[in-house]
Amino acid sequence: MSTLWQGRFDGDPADELMAYTASIGFDVRLAPDDIAGSRAHVLMLGRVGLLDEAEVDQVLAALDQAEAELAAGDFAFAPGDEDIHTAIERRVTELAGEAGAKLHTGRSRNDQVATDLRLFCKRELAAIAADVIALQQVLLDRAIAAGDAYLPGYTHLQRAQPVLLAHHLLAHGWALARDVDRLADARTRLDVSPLGAGAVAGSSLPLDPYMAAAELGFAARFENSMDAVSDRDFVAEALFALTMVAIHLSRLGEEIVFWTSEEAGFATLDDAYATGSSMLPQKKNPDIAELARAKAGRLIGNLTGLLATLKGLPLAYNRDLQEDKEPLFDTLDQVRLGVRAMTGLMTSIAFNTDTMAAAADAPTAAATDLAEHLVASGMPFRDAHAAVGDLVRRSLEGEGSLADLVQADPRLGEEAAQLLAPGVPVTRRTTPGGAGLQSVRAQMANFQTQLIAESSRFD
Repeated sequence: MSTLWQGRFDGDPADELMAYTASIGFDVRLAPDDIAGSRAHVLMLGRVGLLDEAEVDQVLAALDQAEAELAAGDFAFAPGDEDIHTAIERRVTELAGEAGAKLHTGRSRNDQVATDLRLFCKRELAAIAADVIALQQVLLDRAIAAGDAYLPGYTHLQRAQPVLLAHHLLAHGWALARDVDRLADARTRLDVSPLGAGAVAGSSLPLDPYMAAAELGFAARFENSMDAVSDRDFVAEALFALTMVAIHLSRLGEEIVFWTSEEAGFATLDDAYATGSSMLPQKKNPDIAELARAKAGRLIGNLTGLLATLKGLPLAYNRDLQEDKEPLFDTLDQVRLGVRAMTGLMTSIAFNTDTMAAAADAPTAAATDLAEHLVASGMPFRDAHAAVGDLVRRSLEGEGSLADLVQADPRLGEEAAQLLAPGVPVTRRTTPGGAGLQSVRAQMANFQTQLIAESSRFD
């Protein structure tokens, strides 16, 4: 069995070693990036005179063929292919002969895989960001369509104050906006080319890392070869940013689970985005929302697992770093699926606005408005809070309806009792960023501007 490192060893590696250490089963996803990195490396070798023009052409042609075979599913992997880097180099050497054997000149798999993974993350984080922005747009569209519909706002999962449905939906949209910002920020920080760092210390050959970086579209080249090959901060950052997306999907999912329950009845899932029961014919289950909660836990595990791997590694490269890819790939896949599934769910869900309003119109939902009415007349807030709290308690104990007690109270009276009328409290929210009509209209305009700015960061 031929390997890249066979010259130092006598005989073939043990089957158990290959079975345990090979990464070809998952790092084949890096094939497009490995081809791109190899092209840039070959062009650089030609520019500095380490390959002649004919050799450059031969190797580039071989890379083109290997790329086409991989894309068509015709690439024949060999038993000695430990990873995608080995497989591509072997195939290029088969096709280009002696010129192909020069492909690895001045390069190590250490700087090669670091380059591939950065290219992969740049592309994939941008794609995830686009999906998140699409979900934000759906939330904005549904907020606009919701008009003046309102529902209870909750704290501690207890009804607090009425809020516009649009305000509630956009709360999730702003959380996702922070996710897009984190994805963009992580992508900016990883935009550094490690190619040319070699195994640990660079090379005695006249390599040009600047050219390789420019050819691959990186914003900069590495400054320290040891750091370049051992750095996986960018993977950890990517995992954190992606995991925060998953956490925000989980929170939105929990909202949907509650809203679509019979106990709340605030929303109804479209049949295409719900599942049934194998035993209970009446059931309509919010499986997407529930799995959004569960998968967030799984992705937290991916992040903490990688951090535990990184925490004790000496400089520079160690094979432990092979364990960065599977958690990254899994997290990317699950976030992509989750964002798209939740986008479909939120596009198609039906809001039961009458039920929402009925829940929000409970007299106690206006308690804060009563206290603020007293404050506006000159009473200290703490005294107003106690006065209204006493009326609520007396109402709950059966002394009379809250409206009657308010009307009979000389500090409040008829004018204050009108605050308990259905739909009135939500109209009284006037502060910027609040849940009132004018504030939410301004917020929607700001959110649209935010979406435009987010999209421009990934153009």
